[in-house]
Amino acid sequence: MSVESTILFFADPDAPQSAAAEALVVGSDYRVIMAAREAEAAEVVRDAHVDLVIADVDCRGSDVVGFLSRLRFTHPYLVRILLVGDAGARPLGDALSRTAAYQYLTKPLHSDQVCLVVKRALETRELARRHRLLARELKIGEDSTFFHDKPEHRTRVEASSFERLVYASEAMSELCNLAREAARTELPILIEGETGTGKELLARALHFHSRRSSSPLMTQNCGGIRDELLHSELFGHRRGAITGAVSDRLGLFRAADGGTVFLDEISEISPSFQVSLLRFLQEGEVKPLGADQTMVCDVRIIAASNRPLRRLVKTGAFREDLYFRLKGFELDVPPLRARPADIPALTEFFVAKHGGLLGSRVLGVANDVIETFKAYTFPGNVRELENEIRRMVAVAKDGEYLTRRHLSPELAKLRAVAAPAAQLGLKADGKTLKEMVESLEQQLVLHTLEKQRWNQSRAAKELGLSRVGLANKIRRYALDEKGRHPD
Repeated sequence: MSVESTILFFADPDAPQSAAAEALVVGSDYRVIMAAREAEAAEVVRDAHVDLVIADVDCRGSDVVGFLSRLRFTHPYLVRILLVGDAGARPLGDALSRTAAYQYLTKPLHSDQVCLVVKRALETRELARRHRLLARELKIGEDSTFFHDKPEHRTRVEASSFERLVYASEAMSELCNLAREAARTELPILIEGETGTGKELLARALHFHSRRSSSPLMTQNCGGIRDELLHSELFGHRRGAITGAVSDRLGLFRAADGGTVFLDEISEISPSFQVSLLRFLQEGEVKPLGADQTMVCDVRIIAASNRPLRRLVKTGAFREDLYFRLKGFELDVPPLRARPADIPALTEFFVAKHGGLLGSRVLGVANDVIETFKAYTFPGNVRELENEIRRMVAVAKDGEYLTRRHLSPELAKLRAVAAPAAQLGLKADGKTLKEMVESLEQQLVLHTLEKQRWNQSRAAKELGLSRVGLANKIRRYALDEKGRHPD
């Protein structure tokens, strides 16, 4: 199995279970994330790409069976293994039935047995995945009802992921490679990008790929909060320090000691609070409101902004010294309109995600829908794309392909158009304006011909030319079907 398989170990941190988790890391080279409470386990499943969960039904203070039962619907392909104290106990049968567990293990655990069961479970998971793909292909080929309304092509995408961040474009690949390097350091990280591009997903992926992954990740949105309340949220307060403070508050910095704090909309904090945050970044000291003493805590800061901080520094709205403190690594998430290659991968991911949540078995997405998505600017970025697909899946019937008739009215009005030259990776070569325009025209004609598989009638229609006009341009630029100039 892949060395990157991730296992969630949901159990009380006693010695035998910790030893079994260590054996999975050392002996089999899996990534193991420990969780002792249901809230922690839910956060890991939400933010990290988890392949298998081992959960102790006797974990104190948690409804483990209920948690795993919900995973059957929210994460149907996540393998579930139960830990039980007595294999002959009466509730075991009910727990196995409700959770649809792959297997159960009895305590005390034996590390070799745990490693073997996990290995076999992940192998079975991979075989089941391949079976689903084959079954879908057979259904598409044999379903006579579907046959008459079958789209011309189906979307098949080779996607990559950085935890829950899915991508296929070169731009996102470079960004995620840099993010993996940044995660291994202890430097602060600044993430910039438009609203809805996935900045928080990237922040959570950074945390789970860092050495702090076993410690808490705390999140605070800094937008629209007055200084006193923001100071209380981050640094804490003593009872009576502010209006409504009926008890002491620890504060996120101290609560996340040893872990990570994600500060969203960092550009919105006031100049006075910028001073407090700068002091914390320099000294690591926390002084709760109303307290006389300062305390030291060790947290890593990941900040995000939908406005470029560099510009705010130039206008004096943001402190330059704080900006340089925050940008140990600077990651810029491009908008969705600048990475159309990600749209098919994201579409497939969201169809699978929301198809599982809604209990719908959508077979796939028509290419016409993908091209319409690429023609749309998506001002709300990935978040808007997800909302559109969630709506489409909700109105589709089981066994259907998502086609144009499932689109929302706004997108249904659109027709796929030729992508701008910058999105196609075209470059204007030449010294004069005429040479640069001709260079772009040559590349665009060739791109359209290749897209239409050298069907000149369809290519001419897409370019708005007559067949004769297109033939003239093919001769003028000496293009052939191999996509190059003949020697």
